[in-house]
Amino acid sequence: MRSDMTRRVTAEAIGTFWLVFGGCGSAVVSAAFPGLGIGFAGVALAFGLTVLSMAYAVGHVSGGHFNPAVTLGLWSAGRCANKHVVPYIAAQVMGAIAASAFLYLIASGKPDWTPGGFASNGYGPLSPGQYSLLSCFLAEFLLTFFFLVIIIGTTSKGAASGFAGIPIGFALTLIHLVSIPITNTSVNPARSTGPAIFAGLPWIAQLWLFWVAPIAGAMIAGFLARWLYEPAGIVETIVVEERRAP
Repeated sequence: MRSDMTRRVTAEAIGTFWLVFGGCGSAVVSAAFPGLGIGFAGVALAFGLTVLSMAYAVGHVSGGHFNPAVTLGLWSAGRCANKHVVPYIAAQVMGAIAASAFLYLIASGKPDWTPGGFASNGYGPLSPGQYSLLSCFLAEFLLTFFFLVIIIGTTSKGAASGFAGIPIGFALTLIHLVSIPITNTSVNPARSTGPAIFAGLPWIAQLWLFWVAPIAGAMIAGFLARWLYEPAGIVETIVVEERRAP
């Protein structure tokens, strides 16, 4: 008999794998074809589509977090059980690393391919637009804050039932359109960790910001949500109300 927790963490790992493989993959492959790639808009849309598709594929199993910041933001809002936090985050990070490994193996099959930044996030000299540490921190903090406001708001009592995956996917697309030039867009510590491992030490050394800023923004949004949204009737998952284990 499959345990409830096993199903949940498997869903989180699969969803995060798809997010990193699809979103970062679109950037890595596009970069290999200068002038012919899909550009910022295409990469932004790819990230939004990964979340949208997996929200409906496995959101009813685990809640469809696919992001340690989302898990901690929902926990701070009283929407994620204590027992789920550490297993979810571990599964998300493992899924992101596995996706990055497969992406590296596939991308390296092209002659003369070089990983470069490998779709990693960075500030200062590693920022796509050379933005400062402060600029990058504020961008990641604010964008994750609003991402959690959207996630919690669209899954709260009174919101249209069953449609939350659509505004959440579009919100992630918008977030990328704003911040790809600034940080290459994280708002997700697991998404940042996987590619950084394969990009190298300079990107690994900057990972701290892409854990601290998104988690801080998400948790403040979660605490705000306790007051902003009526707690009664709130659903835990992105798509449908959570099925309680017997």
